[in-house]
Amino acid sequence: MELSCEVGGSAAAPPGPGPPPPAVATPPAPPMEGDEYESLPSGASLGTHMMAGAVAGIMEHTVMYPVDSVKTRMQSLQPDPKAQYRTVYEALKKIVLTEGFWRPLRGINVTMLGAGPAHAMYFACYEKMKKSLSDTIQHGGNSHLANGIAGSVATLLHDAVMNPAEVVKQRMQMFNSPYKSVLACIRTVQKTEGFGAFYRSYTTQLTMNVPFQAIHFITYEFMQEQINPHREYNPRTHIVSGAIAGAVAAAATTPLDVCKTLLNTQENMALSSVNISGHLSGMVNAFKTVYQLGGISGYFRGVQARVIYQMPSTAIAWSVYEFFKYFLTKHKLEKRTSL
Repeated sequence: MELSCEVGGSAAAPPGPGPPPPAVATPPAPPMEGDEYESLPSGASLGTHMMAGAVAGIMEHTVMYPVDSVKTRMQSLQPDPKAQYRTVYEALKKIVLTEGFWRPLRGINVTMLGAGPAHAMYFACYEKMKKSLSDTIQHGGNSHLANGIAGSVATLLHDAVMNPAEVVKQRMQMFNSPYKSVLACIRTVQKTEGFGAFYRSYTTQLTMNVPFQAIHFITYEFMQEQINPHREYNPRTHIVSGAIAGAVAAAATTPLDVCKTLLNTQENMALSSVNISGHLSGMVNAFKTVYQLGGISGYFRGVQARVIYQMPSTAIAWSVYEFFKYFLTKHKLEKRTSL
């Protein structure tokens, strides 16, 4: 830019001696696309955040769904001998060969139905709370405390919608699942265990997801500060930041995820082996049961599958969310300026 200005200035100068021409004020350079992008979110509508969040949520959960199915099985505390796996690849290969090509996708439809509205509220709540809290704590700057609090509060809304879908999904994913369809699973659970069964793991889910999302958002925003300090729209930095944030948060909260899976699936073989009749409920009881069945290592069952699932999932979620937020807001801005 500076070079082109100098060349243009020398071409416009009159030939021959004489006093130099008065300096002409250079018009301000138009804002770069990244600066424009960074200034947009403050004016982005609630609908923009919700639309971007819904698309990001559906993409996140569907693209990596087969790995999520493997994670659920690998977290089983007393798996059937036919459903014991050492690696994610071995598990996927064995499931496809012995149970059919579509088996790893069982329950994906109920996940999509839950993920859309859950993530719409999740991202909309996060963006609005992050801005309000940052204005209060950091006077408009980026605040890790604000990011953590906003992510935790957004989780309350997300899990209220997503928890029933998680219960149905995980029961469909288990080896030898007795449910023929999502509707059959919903009806059977409602009839035999009551409506409360869909929220039996809600407190555990929150206990897991509140620290998960706090770690996730703080790590993501920290990584953005390091590799994208100007906060431009840069897909590569969103992908890298999202993947690292997902891996750190997933590994740290695996023990809680194992307890949540036990509460959601109510493994009969595992519960009967420790003389538990009826239904297991409550996070404290779940923690005790996991320790009885697997010791300390039991809390980290499926950690490999969980990290492998979360890294691309959060990378996809952030890159898709940031793209749609950028695209939708820019489209609205262009419409406004063309009028």
